[in-house]
Amino acid sequence: MIFIENEDVTNPHLNLALEEYILRNFSVENDYLLFYVNEPSIIIGRNQNTLEEINHEYVEQNNIHVVRRVSGGGAVYHDFGNLNFSFITNHDVKSLNNFKKFTAPVIKVLNNLGLNAELKGRNDILIDEKKISGTAQFSTGKRMVSHGTLLFDTDLGEVVNALNVKMSKIQSKGHKSVRSRVANISEFLREPLTIETFRTLLLEGLYEESEPFETYRLTADEWKAVHQLKEEKYDTWDWNYGKSPKFNIQRNKRFAIGEIDLRIFVDKGLIKEFKVYGDFFGKEPVETLENLLQETRYEKENITEILKDVNLKEYFGDIDEEDFINLVYGDDE
Repeated sequence: MIFIENEDVTNPHLNLALEEYILRNFSVENDYLLFYVNEPSIIIGRNQNTLEEINHEYVEQNNIHVVRRVSGGGAVYHDFGNLNFSFITNHDVKSLNNFKKFTAPVIKVLNNLGLNAELKGRNDILIDEKKISGTAQFSTGKRMVSHGTLLFDTDLGEVVNALNVKMSKIQSKGHKSVRSRVANISEFLREPLTIETFRTLLLEGLYEESEPFETYRLTADEWKAVHQLKEEKYDTWDWNYGKSPKFNIQRNKRFAIGEIDLRIFVDKGLIKEFKVYGDFFGKEPVETLENLLQETRYEKENITEILKDVNLKEYFGDIDEEDFINLVYGDDE
């Protein structure tokens, strides 16, 4: 395992570009660990409709960054009290969506601090039934990133202010508000710690789980390439917001694997636009599926025929094909 020093960068656009650059360009002979802290920002899941996840007016007024990441899952709020970790490893079918494998060493460190931490639900770390971390994954097919947030001393009021939380999420978790479901790690510590000290303790604990770590600092040329990726992708409106599709049909349902929100534009019986949003985790990009259904007759028989040889689990996780087709065509009520 090699620890990548991010040189105290707090710009989320640059940190996410750094993470992707390591994923796609660093040697496959090694595993990598990256820590970073971001300025106030909302990090959007790959498949989400940005404008429906954020309180746009509040975000604009408070100069909060909005950046889309490459992995699936839901939107999260970052600030200087939030520590982010990222494991970059070779792709492994058994490791994809296996959040337990990558959160286990983090949970062990938290437990060693006297905290009752455990993995629950799809991808959350909880302490005493309060969420203090969410995790997500992305795979290129050869390499994968497993990353997560650790709420150490985040302004939880800003989580509510900056994010528009959908009622389906609140109802599905059986709680009345986001604030009642999340907490800071600092609230549970017996002795106060700074986030810098916490980061050091976490790193030392992770060292114990592996062979001795090597620390690596990027070269000037590598940082130049990271900045180029930031400018060409993570700074752009197209990546972070994306063009909202024209639609006349909206279908939305929460499954065990997450929420799927479909926007379909049908003209003269043909699907002209098909867009998939949601906080699900999948290996393959949903754009492939969206393109597959373009110009298809909006009839269940035709949709079923086109999807019959498609492995939907590659796009969404463990979902039943019939359930998805019923969602597309509207027979799921």
